[in-house]
Amino acid sequence: MKISNVTEMRNLDRTAIETYGIKEELLMENAGDAVYFVILNALGIKRKRFVVFCGMGNNGGDGFVIARKLHSNGGIVKVFILGDPKKYRGAAKLNLDILKSLPVEIREVRDEPSVHMDITHSDAIVDAILGTGLEREVKGFYRDIIHTINQSGKTVFSADIPSGVSGDTGEVMGISVKADYTVTFGLPKLGNLIFPGHDLCGELVVTHISFPPELYDSNDLKVSITPHISLPARDANAHKGSMGQVLFISGASGYLGAPYFSALSFLKAGGGYSRLAAPESITPFIAGKGSEIVLLPQKQTESGSIALENKDVLLDLANQMDMVVMGPGLSLDAETQGLVRALVKELEVPLLLDGDGITAVCSDLQILKARGPATVLTPHLGEMARITGVDAQKIDHDSIEILQRTSEALQATIVLKGAHSLVGLPDARVFMNMSGNSGMATAGSGDVLTGVIAAMFGLGLDLEDAVLKGVFLHGFSGDLAAEAKGADGMTAQDILEHLPLALKKDREGLSADFTRRYEGVRII
Repeated sequence: MKISNVTEMRNLDRTAIETYGIKEELLMENAGDAVYFVILNALGIKRKRFVVFCGMGNNGGDGFVIARKLHSNGGIVKVFILGDPKKYRGAAKLNLDILKSLPVEIREVRDEPSVHMDITHSDAIVDAILGTGLEREVKGFYRDIIHTINQSGKTVFSADIPSGVSGDTGEVMGISVKADYTVTFGLPKLGNLIFPGHDLCGELVVTHISFPPELYDSNDLKVSITPHISLPARDANAHKGSMGQVLFISGASGYLGAPYFSALSFLKAGGGYSRLAAPESITPFIAGKGSEIVLLPQKQTESGSIALENKDVLLDLANQMDMVVMGPGLSLDAETQGLVRALVKELEVPLLLDGDGITAVCSDLQILKARGPATVLTPHLGEMARITGVDAQKIDHDSIEILQRTSEALQATIVLKGAHSLVGLPDARVFMNMSGNSGMATAGSGDVLTGVIAAMFGLGLDLEDAVLKGVFLHGFSGDLAAEAKGADGMTAQDILEHLPLALKKDREGLSADFTRRYEGVRII
């Protein structure tokens, strides 16, 4: 499913009205009807008491429609307008005028105490206060009312987005409603799916409000939730060489986990032949944990990292592989960093760079731009800051646009790791992954990811699908580990060990619970 930013949604609304003749009043009616439908199914309507908070924009107009439908179906409704009713225009004014003709209590509200008792005696609250266009911090009595809504313990239904959440960034603008259900209109907005906004939506539902598919599924919309990608069937006559051959260049003295997790996760995710080039001093320790890995001990620097003198041998072997993964635990040793840059310049196969490998190329990004074969980068926020020269906080605030710009400039596929990891492609498309959990914020988790992506490529997926499927399966394995053990104290080893089960369940078909979670939003 596509995801829109606020400006894109305004343009979709305008196109629906001007090109398809779907009047604004009809769009608002459909939006309100969808929220009513969710309330009906979640709570029931007849003889239930509702308070509906309406702000001064079209979000407030949606609230008027909701209130009318609740009243029409036996609900006891009070509508509180947070501002001057004379300021409504267009469809919002029309729906307020209709509501005034009905025996529904409508009050203009200027402070929180005047509505406190009404909230206390309600069964549910409808939040139609601020909508997706919020650009400044919530203050004054708006803040007080949102605080009271959150403290009420009542079931809360938000129209489009919980009031106080930025529609573009998911940030909380001072304070936000914490909804139990959010019904978003047209398409989910970025703020519905990016944390912390996603957490505040509760159960997220979308209604297309009569938009035709060619509008809400347009190629002009570049951001999507990662779709389901089927794993290739395993050839009954397969051998280890036909299931992918990958060279991992990884590890340094004191960094034994990263090479082990990256090289073994490739095998655990279905890959065929995993070769690991690591400093000679650490290979005996890795062999004791991962005897299935083919170890290639490398001459090392004084600090215990891979020495530059290994370059020609590594390059010759690397160019015989399906893919090279370089960077996990390599260290920041100057000689090793130089080795990375030298190899990147000459490698003739697809390359995945992670961790210290990313740091190495940040001093000369031109070598990435000059590459012919495909390049995949898997940075966390700090590494993305080094790649772009942009402060990490700004990236976190504007992750989609910066990811699009960087992937396009470097002509690389970039996995920006985090909650709901983002995959940016060179053509400016971005996919948001919905699998994974906070327990995966643990050392070594990213190293496992590199091996899973490489395995998907080895199994026969094209590079784009291999990255998307690898990111998904990594998160799914983490979810299975959390389900079995809990998120607290989960380790990269737990994620690694659940990879075979993740592939098995994926091939068999996910359960309804996992399917709903990974779709990200329910359509009505």
